Amino acid sequence: MKLQAPDEKDRKMADTDMELPQLYLVTPPELELSLFPDQLARVLDAHDTACLRLSLATKDEDRIMRAADTCREVAHARDVPIVIAEHALMVERLGLDGVHLGDGARRVRKTRDDLGNDAIVGAFCNASRHDGMTAGEAGADYVSFGPAGSTGLGDGTQAEADLFDWWSKMIEVPVVAEGALTEDIIRTLTPFTDFFAIGEEIWRTDDPSATLARLLGAMTR
Repeated sequence: MKLQAPDEKDRKMADTDMELPQLYLVTPPELELSLFPDQLARVLDAHDTACLRLSLATKDEDRIMRAADTCREVAHARDVPIVIAEHALMVERLGLDGVHLGDGARRVRKTRDDLGNDAIVGAFCNASRHDGMTAGEAGADYVSFGPAGSTGLGDGTQAEADLFDWWSKMIEVPVVAEGALTEDIIRTLTPFTDFFAIGEEIWRTDDPSATLARLLGAMTR
């Protein structure tokens, strides 16, 4: 399975006939394996999803492997590819579909060589146009920019709308918007991005599926 930007015939259309981005779902950094699989299944059943990213805060290999096995079963049962954040060496061993690298273009070429052409290799490039172009040239299937919204994390750098606007006009590599997404930001970036990566925005609420529906609804309002 490959993560691909939706083409015109596959995308839902808004009232303006504008092609809409797809959902790229991200797991919470901490998850309870006795509860999360059912929660994940409900979200995937309710919302068309292009990809799932396993993105855990823990460095405990056993916990990561158990979470990967569980989430893979839920995702693959619904034909949703699953990638893991950072841990490229686990991709083949755990039967995952690829990896999401968080350090720009640095490891893209080697990871592509190691995993082959069939694996998904994505690169988070913060707000760096240069890193994004370099990652694309090195073989990334997509480039992710963020945070798109305001957050107290990191150094305060934010991926502004003009970056996504420029990318959508100049670069063919699919682009993902992520980080502190709100309805207003989603509404603004809808014309310029191929995917919205949504995770903690929904998992920290009482009803993740309903919250996700509200966020995605901003694309057409």
